[in-house]
Amino acid sequence: MFKDCLAVKRISQSPVGFVPTMGALHQGHIALIQQAREESGLVVCSIFVNPTQFNDPKDFQKYPVTIEEDIYRLETAGTDILFMPSVEALYPNGIKDLERYELGYLETILEGFYRPGHYQGVCQVMSRLLKAVVPDLLFMGQKDYQQCMVVNRLINLLQMDTKLVTCPTVRESDGLAMSSRNTRLDKEQRKNAVAIYKALSFIKENIKTRKITALIEEATHLLKKYNFKPDYVAIADAGTLELIKEWDGEKKLVALIAAFQQDVRLIDNLIIN
Repeated sequence: MFKDCLAVKRISQSPVGFVPTMGALHQGHIALIQQAREESGLVVCSIFVNPTQFNDPKDFQKYPVTIEEDIYRLETAGTDILFMPSVEALYPNGIKDLERYELGYLETILEGFYRPGHYQGVCQVMSRLLKAVVPDLLFMGQKDYQQCMVVNRLINLLQMDTKLVTCPTVRESDGLAMSSRNTRLDKEQRKNAVAIYKALSFIKENIKTRKITALIEEATHLLKKYNFKPDYVAIADAGTLELIKEWDGEKKLVALIAAFQQDVRLIDNLIIN
């Protein structure tokens, strides 16, 4: 049914834009839909909470589900097709003993290190979604910086003609990156959460005058002051994600943070230079 609908829509030969989501949509997702609307003739959005990319089954069970509100948001934003497959539809043979992808260095650092197997799960679901939709353009948010790099590698491995469009992170008025996980923060945790953006901004503002190790140490201290338990505070080459210890003043960098506010894990990043 989905493929029949998509085939009819493709007759116009307009570019197909695809926005994959796990639901619990917020303005960050809608910004992706809006950019897809501007650059595509047909906009497809998927909602699928993928069980293979959660390291902790409890995290999977706690993921917020707001389908009716999501559908309303997508209709209002101008989505043409909503794709909501079941687990059985994407994984007809179950979720055990699935294929693996050669992700190289990207799977060993930062999110790859702290969430082993996570990016294999991302690739397993994205390969199925991409093969179902076959989009010309794929729209993803910069907030998941490393994931964007992983998915771009997957596209190359699959030898697809899809182009990844990485869209700017959408933030709340105080700087906190919009995330479905923000809904799990209580009032005090939400107040503390902005410290991630403060720490990233501190790194960006002082990169020219302080050593990398000192910046990371001070940013980590700031996070802990606001009751964060950091997984990592890192500064890396923006093109390769190779972690750096010194900066030549010219190379484009990205500062990345992952940290727990109680049991809610938040991630964010800022491009430097």
